[in-house]
Amino acid sequence: MACFLVSAGEALVVMGAKYIVRHQENKFALAVRSGEKASRDTTKFGAEVPWSKKLGYLELTLWGGAFLLAGEHVLHGEVVPYPPFLTAASSPEDTATMLHEMGTVGVTMAAVLTIAWGIGVLVVDYLKYSKHQKKMVSTAEGAK
Repeated sequence: MACFLVSAGEALVVMGAKYIVRHQENKFALAVRSGEKASRDTTKFGAEVPWSKKLGYLELTLWGGAFLLAGEHVLHGEVVPYPPFLTAASSPEDTATMLHEMGTVGVTMAAVLTIAWGIGVLVVDYLKYSKHQKKMVSTAEGAK
């Protein structure tokens, strides 16, 4: 009924976090360019792809899921273009059912998307880090 609102809400939170992280990354890049000592080691695990980009992937995933589900709810007549917009909000009994669905299905769906994103980030970071380590070892061996 309205489970897509949970993903949309999480996407808004992630969007805000992404902009804060991007601001911090830009501030760090300016400090490095101006000659200040870099406080972050770029050879650490997960440093190849900036966190703002990783959060952008999560944001796109959540928005995509929310729009897909919203479209499905429109097709089934659960969301209408006139107030109260959500047909379940027309009676207190339906509203209770809608809130229960949001708390169960919506939260579970958003959690599964976030966990899948987290696993994907870990796998990609591991692959990039191991490739970087192999490159560093081969470069060190070639220098000998």
